[in-house]
Amino acid sequence: MTTLLAFLFVLGVLVFIHEAGHFLMARWHGIRVITFSLGFGPKLLKWTKGSTEYCISGVPLGGYVKLAGESVEDDRTGAADEFMSQSKWVRFQVYVMGPVMNIALALILTTIVLYNGAEVPLYQSAAPVIGQIAAGSAAEKAGLKINDKIMLIAGKQMATWDDVTMSILPKAGREISLTVERDGQLVATTITPASQTKYELGDIGVAPSVRPQFATMSPNGPAEKAGLKSGDVLIAIDGQKSLSQPKVIEYIRAHPKQPIVFTVERAGTQMPITVVTNDQGAGGAGQIGAQIKLYETKRIDPTFPEAISMSATQTWEQSSLIVKTLKGLFTRDTPVKQLMGPVAIAELSGNAARLGWIDLFALMSMISLNLGMLNLMPIPVLDGGHIAILALEGIARRDFSIKVKERILFAGFAMIMLLMVTVIYNDVARLFR
Repeated sequence: MTTLLAFLFVLGVLVFIHEAGHFLMARWHGIRVITFSLGFGPKLLKWTKGSTEYCISGVPLGGYVKLAGESVEDDRTGAADEFMSQSKWVRFQVYVMGPVMNIALALILTTIVLYNGAEVPLYQSAAPVIGQIAAGSAAEKAGLKINDKIMLIAGKQMATWDDVTMSILPKAGREISLTVERDGQLVATTITPASQTKYELGDIGVAPSVRPQFATMSPNGPAEKAGLKSGDVLIAIDGQKSLSQPKVIEYIRAHPKQPIVFTVERAGTQMPITVVTNDQGAGGAGQIGAQIKLYETKRIDPTFPEAISMSATQTWEQSSLIVKTLKGLFTRDTPVKQLMGPVAIAELSGNAARLGWIDLFALMSMISLNLGMLNLMPIPVLDGGHIAILALEGIARRDFSIKVKERILFAGFAMIMLLMVTVIYNDVARLFR
């Protein structure tokens, strides 16, 4: 039920915002709006105010705003309040305002999420120096080594681990070139990322060298009593260095009611802290009453103006990535198997809702931005397609015939239907993986 309600909420808000953009811009220019609908198909609920019928329809996978004199089937009278009586500039504004509203919503939601603060992994912005290689992974088979610095993937410069992640994720099962720096020399090789999770995300089996970090402490627990604090970075445990978080937890569990020396780094200074474990874990396993994170993070709590600036930067970067992904659908750089449809969005919405409003807002921001950018694509039927037709008519200095527009729109409809069939097939296939 949570998944269904979250899905309907997310989709309802995003569709409403999109269609409200068209509606408000049309009304601003005095264009008569015949119908404002959330959803398609049979009208479940409807009411009329002024000259506009507002309704909620049975298929909640979109919505529409019907304008007077907009389609070729309408009886056009040439009245001033009809859509086709307006200049191309006005019609452009009506078309573009839907995607603009989605992008604006993404900016607002991202600002709210960022203003709430977050723990950001330090490794994401660090240089991509390999610290771990999974046994049997593509990286091991390709001969990569610990301390190799990843320089190029598919000919593109890699500055951070974020760059590496975004370059590898869409390449599952596809051979790519990779260049590393090893002992001052560049070493080139090829590698085929493995497919991970039901979303078929690419993975080569490398990770940065990370240090576990203490998070929350149980009140009056062994860790708090000994002087450990949230934010302490673990350097060594009983003299053993470079232990991963799972190994640290395993070591603590294996030493109930025993003193363990934790060497931690706090504010740039290393210090030993001895903690005597209890035996309150399952089966009498040792515990210290502390949550230990996999890697170091830093807390970001921006002011509201800073959150707005960060939101703008993040939205721009994500928009560029979306454009690259959409372009990749035509160049075959973006695997169609990774495209998500309504079932996947519903699943993600439910998961985010269970985590809280901030996580749900973060997901809504991402989907809203994708929706806005997708609608700007120059594909007939989409807003971007209508804008492209307006531009071509402007260049030609004449309006295309109704027959030509019908053919263009039919081609666009066929493309959208093909895309819908693809994403729904992907969703169904994931259910059986």
